[in-house]
Amino acid sequence: MSFNYETYLRNDKMPTQWCSGCGLGNLMKAIIRAMTDCGIGNNDASIISGIGCSGRMSSYIDCNTLHTPHGRTLPYATGLKLSRPDKHVIVVSGDGDSMAIGGNHFIHTCRRNIDITLIVANNFTYGLTGGQFSPTTPANSWAPTAPYGTLEPQFDICEMAQASGATFVARSTVANLKHLTEMIRLGLEHKGTSVVEVISNCHVNFGRRNKHPEAPEMVNWIRQCCVDQDVIEVLPLEDLEGKFVVGVLSKKERPEYTAQWAKFVEKVQHEH
Repeated sequence: MSFNYETYLRNDKMPTQWCSGCGLGNLMKAIIRAMTDCGIGNNDASIISGIGCSGRMSSYIDCNTLHTPHGRTLPYATGLKLSRPDKHVIVVSGDGDSMAIGGNHFIHTCRRNIDITLIVANNFTYGLTGGQFSPTTPANSWAPTAPYGTLEPQFDICEMAQASGATFVARSTVANLKHLTEMIRLGLEHKGTSVVEVISNCHVNFGRRNKHPEAPEMVNWIRQCCVDQDVIEVLPLEDLEGKFVVGVLSKKERPEYTAQWAKFVEKVQHEH
């Protein structure tokens, strides 16, 4: 299939302000490809983003868009989905935006199982504001706010999503555009809260401080760290140490929130 990126882009905003080689460019391409595969037009979707490098996604993709305060993407997305359940609501958030200041909203959005596709660009750092460590920064990594290495254990976004009730959970990386597009497509097609974690490179504010100073080298490191979900059961545990398990990690059916809400409103109105 050929992809007409210009149809989905605000071309007057090009080129992007992302650093050269930033993985968010590949992520934006994957979102457009997945929307094309699903037959989702510009006016059929809303892109919502928060604060951070990923926050610019709502400026570049030409859909109904919202740029929200830090950590508040999901409350805005919830309100939009409840008022316009016919729209595909896509949230693009960073690891700090979604798992730190937005962590509470992340948990309860998954719990409600509202039909939102949440794409978390995980580059292990607060890339926009100088490279401070985030909830997903690997232990012993260097950051300006951890000059002797990080002490705190990192969040596993996908485990958090599953434990909180998300009914579709997947992980991919910017190192494999075809796989990333497929995971986002499956998330868009799922009815319920879909969480797609995307391992991305921030070679400028994370990589250069942690032995991955160039974009191609860091993307290759990400690629080498990937293990497909289909083969993990046959691998010894030591082979999974420090690896990213990619693929669909969880998929289940559960009543979707907006459908339940519509029935609830109808019932209350009928009774009163």
